[in-house]
Amino acid sequence: MAEKRKKRFGDRRDGFVVRDITGLQKIMFFIFPKRTESEVCLTDKLDVTELMKFLEKKNASHPEYKTTVFHAFLTAIARCVKERPKLNRFIQGWQMYERYDITLSFIAKRRFADGAEEALLTITAQDDDTLDSISHRIYGDVRKTRKSEHSTGGIDEMIDKFAKIPRLLLALVLRLIRYLDFWGINIPALTEGDTNYASVLASNLGSIGCPAVYHHLNNYGTNSFMTTLGAIHKEEMLMPDGHKEIRDVVDFTAILDERIGDGFYFARSLKLVKAMFANPEMFDKPLSEPSGFEYK
Repeated sequence: MAEKRKKRFGDRRDGFVVRDITGLQKIMFFIFPKRTESEVCLTDKLDVTELMKFLEKKNASHPEYKTTVFHAFLTAIARCVKERPKLNRFIQGWQMYERYDITLSFIAKRRFADGAEEALLTITAQDDDTLDSISHRIYGDVRKTRKSEHSTGGIDEMIDKFAKIPRLLLALVLRLIRYLDFWGINIPALTEGDTNYASVLASNLGSIGCPAVYHHLNNYGTNSFMTTLGAIHKEEMLMPDGHKEIRDVVDFTAILDERIGDGFYFARSLKLVKAMFANPEMFDKPLSEPSGFEYK
């Protein structure tokens, strides 16, 4: 989705070097070289009352599939990353990069049962995407995945093949992969579709009745933004005019690499997600069209 740039020295296949960073940021790459020791965690609540009314009307027009709160959540996050590009950055090889594309990854259970296999799914947000188009792609990918009890190709198939390698050899192969990735020269087949290389990795814990728990980032790959969405529940909330009202609410948690931005930037960014849930007509705007939200 990012405007194509002329490649410069140091740029990677999946992102370009960010050169306008502060001295403190650059020093942090060396003081805190691991993503797991640079995490900042934000938790908040989303009022989904208006969104659920909006989705009820929308779903009536396409009964063959259902647009869900999770679909809306991913769409809101995509717009958030579009309008707040620091969220689409990552640290690798002691450098900061910004991705060319916005990729949204999530994990889908093939069946809601203990021991059921999981599939890794990734979609790339496009400038003309709205909630409808993103929801349709997610629905199609998940439906295709759940038709099969086994790998449906892509990164799942690659992982299955790697898992069959003897463990000593596997350790050496993975060390080589991480070395190549450190210098930004990994081959596409090893990274494309891998949730560890996505702009955002999301987990819909509400689908299994769980709260929006904290989930660590990974040192492997380049993902710097992990988020979880909990189960919808009723909760008394204080409304803008001062009265209290029982509303449909969902918790969410966002874990980010603080080296790509600061807490103030993150907190302001996620206010857009809350604004979209409160004003769901914003979901019908293509991502290329500014939301009009004022970050305060």
